[in-house]
Amino acid sequence: MLKWDDREDWEAAQRGFIAKLEDPNIRNEEGRSVWDLNAFAFLDEEKAPPTANPSLWRQARLNMLHGLFKIHDRIYQVRGYDLSVISFIVGETGFIVIDPLISEEPAKAALELLYKHVGKKPIKAVIYTHSHIDHWGGVKGIVSEEDVKSGKTKIIASKGFMHYAISENILAGNAMSRRVTYMYGSLLPKDEKGVIDAGLGKTVSTGKTGLIAPTDIIIETGTKMTIDGVDIVFQFTPGTEAPTEINFYFPQFRALCMAENCSHNLHNLYTLRGAEVRDALAWAHYIDEAIELFGDKSDLCFMSHHWPVWGKDKILTFLKRQRDVYKYIHDEVLRLANHGYTMLEIAEMLVLPKSLTEAWYNRGYYGSINHDAKAVYQKYLGFFDGNPANLHKLPPEEASIHYVEFMGGADAVLEKARKYFEKGEYRWVAQVVNHVVFADPKNQEARDFLADALEQLGYQAESSLWRNCYLAGAQELRQGVQDLPATRLLSPDIIKGTPVEQFFDFLAVRLNGPKAEGRHIIINLDFSDPKEQYVLILENAVLNYHKNRQDPNADVTLTLTRADLNQVLLQEATIEDLIDAKKIMFKGNRNKITEFLSLLDTFEFWFNIITP
Repeated sequence: MLKWDDREDWEAAQRGFIAKLEDPNIRNEEGRSVWDLNAFAFLDEEKAPPTANPSLWRQARLNMLHGLFKIHDRIYQVRGYDLSVISFIVGETGFIVIDPLISEEPAKAALELLYKHVGKKPIKAVIYTHSHIDHWGGVKGIVSEEDVKSGKTKIIASKGFMHYAISENILAGNAMSRRVTYMYGSLLPKDEKGVIDAGLGKTVSTGKTGLIAPTDIIIETGTKMTIDGVDIVFQFTPGTEAPTEINFYFPQFRALCMAENCSHNLHNLYTLRGAEVRDALAWAHYIDEAIELFGDKSDLCFMSHHWPVWGKDKILTFLKRQRDVYKYIHDEVLRLANHGYTMLEIAEMLVLPKSLTEAWYNRGYYGSINHDAKAVYQKYLGFFDGNPANLHKLPPEEASIHYVEFMGGADAVLEKARKYFEKGEYRWVAQVVNHVVFADPKNQEARDFLADALEQLGYQAESSLWRNCYLAGAQELRQGVQDLPATRLLSPDIIKGTPVEQFFDFLAVRLNGPKAEGRHIIINLDFSDPKEQYVLILENAVLNYHKNRQDPNADVTLTLTRADLNQVLLQEATIEDLIDAKKIMFKGNRNKITEFLSLLDTFEFWFNIITP
């Protein structure tokens, strides 16, 4: 049973409050709003409406407690102005910043709020706890690249940071970004029937993102640094909430930062936007290691999202229950799998023990027990459940036509489904009516009915992400896919930091294999700045590349700079534009460049999700 009269989270989330932005509507230089808490004013109402799960409504209201907070004599946080939290450590002469949010404008507003009420001091270091953009994208609102290059400011991150910060946004970036519009409900209204929260925070800011490469890399647990008189002991936690992540401890303050390895909700082992499955066992292991290393020494535990935990006993309970929720899901999924149960069966069977599920910070506001269980199964056993009937199933559109025919036609399916809707069996209605929509996507009656069922599932969902996905799907069924400008996936700083090899990997993904069959093209690339050489070889309908090589029999050789390549990546110019402008020089058969480019797909951002 959830303890609805428990006020501990409310007290903790308000403890140390100093001040807040008078108007929490943060705008960019052009005056466009990039973060607006005013849009969530409807959450002032304490009682949840019938369109929201009461537990999620509670979390949404807690995430509205925003402003500058003093959580220790030497540690401040600004919460509520982005999905993540920005923390400030007071050094002898300046500040150490932890996780400068998603975009520059909220990060700058947070810093100005700190300066106004605590005092202005230089930024001595910025720590990126991990590789997800909500923990580094706003860095240029805090410090300049010149300050970092001059040595005034350190940037600290863990091993592999640049690779993982960039790679997640490239190879599957278009598909992942489109799915984000469902996961965060980007196009939904902010009201009782739309977006109310994102679990980890209100939502994501939409300002300018940047990236400054780290100057100092943490490669192992136990690494110690002293920055501006502040001692820090690092714990390297790869393969947990992010592929590369660090927790760290401040012995002078008896304060532990758990990054995003702990939070006040159950996290994702698989994120609905699509990403590599996370390792629940490693995640639990590194929380356990943090308990062993720092648990008895900590009076304060703070994180990259939500509010802190104070007091050694409460911290140990919090860490142990967060550890055990991931360990329990991991172990139970594999126990049941070894009994022969399948992924879908296990996801329905798995129930957390009372000691774990009654803790508010283990509730599924962001992740869920259901899809986290599926993630563990996927990691170990993959998509196939072992049943040969499921090995080569018909694709959704073709299968749906047959299903609807078997069930007596669209009208009969809808008539029967309405009876189940009246009984509140919305999951079944959605599953059945989805076949009608995929068999005939122009059937507006079916689309509207499926939207009704998804809407009810969204209103019931405790997970903010499930709610957003259901409601986003319902909206697109009724309104269709909106014809909006394509989302820009990569910022100039990310492009600048992208290794050339990853660009070639992305070119290989864009190559249309069937169109490329029978083609043979060799292209030399000679970079004059920096001095690097590559050869691209298209054969067998596959694009391969080799560094530090040139092929004397190449069809064409291009001489260019990395700046030229960046222009192409940012879609500011095409290779052919730059050749015409004589910025890129070529030797050989230019037609081979035209031929090669004609074989590359362009990805449409607003592809269909809820319809075929």
